[in-house]
Amino acid sequence: MTDNNKPTVDVTKDWQASQGQKSGATRLRLFAALSWIIAIGGEIAGIVLLYRHKFDQGNLPLLIGILVGIAIFAIAGSLLWKAANRKDPARESDTFRFFVQNQLGAIITLIAFLPLVLLILNDKNMDPKSKKIAGGVGAVLAVLATLIGVSYQPPSVEQYTQDMNQCAAQIKAGQPTTACSPEVAAQAQAIATDSTTVAAATKDAAHPNGQDIVYWIAPENGAAKSDTEHVFHLCAAVSPLKDKTVNSGTVTEAYAQNAIRITKQIEMEQKQCGFTTTP
Repeated sequence: MTDNNKPTVDVTKDWQASQGQKSGATRLRLFAALSWIIAIGGEIAGIVLLYRHKFDQGNLPLLIGILVGIAIFAIAGSLLWKAANRKDPARESDTFRFFVQNQLGAIITLIAFLPLVLLILNDKNMDPKSKKIAGGVGAVLAVLATLIGVSYQPPSVEQYTQDMNQCAAQIKAGQPTTACSPEVAAQAQAIATDSTTVAAATKDAAHPNGQDIVYWIAPENGAAKSDTEHVFHLCAAVSPLKDKTVNSGTVTEAYAQNAIRITKQIEMEQKQCGFTTTP
């Protein structure tokens, strides 16, 4: 299955966060949530004190301290959340979740600031000068923390998939691995390794350098991708594929249909397929 016009970077399986990446993201999100809880707790404390008229004729440093504390923990939560999203991003195709997951820092920051700032600005009992200072400080901190909480170029599964494929292509071609970010490098290496293994196993007189073509059980009912993981094989004549509906293509095309495990019976399949088994 060859095509001289096919793109230089094959589209393989979607990038998926590893167990380590998922665990790291979960820890970061827990710390982010804790920071946001403290920020909102500070807001609640400020509101309670406002209703008790603690700032009517003084205590301005305390009110500003509460506002600064809210900003610090809101920003800390946003930075931790962004770091978690880099480890385990959402799909851009899932528009609502993608927006909420990536802009949650800004959303929480607004929740942590707006009610308190509005109450300060509308408090009729507070000294006008204190209200002006506290309201101004609160507004500036709210804007600053919200801007920091916004994700301007959020990561996505689709972007990581593209990077992973480019990284794998660079590894296979022996080029500088400019696309191999830490998030995608390990999985890209696995794709490149499988391709190299298949090429080494499929050498024959007609193909002294081997081939990048494998065979796997086709997805059921014409689906684009199998629900369960499948093994890919060296040719259609191997015994595991007997009486099966078989698809063929490059290693990366096999991955795209969820055939993401190379056969463990390489020597047996080389004999069944007629490939050279000795150097």
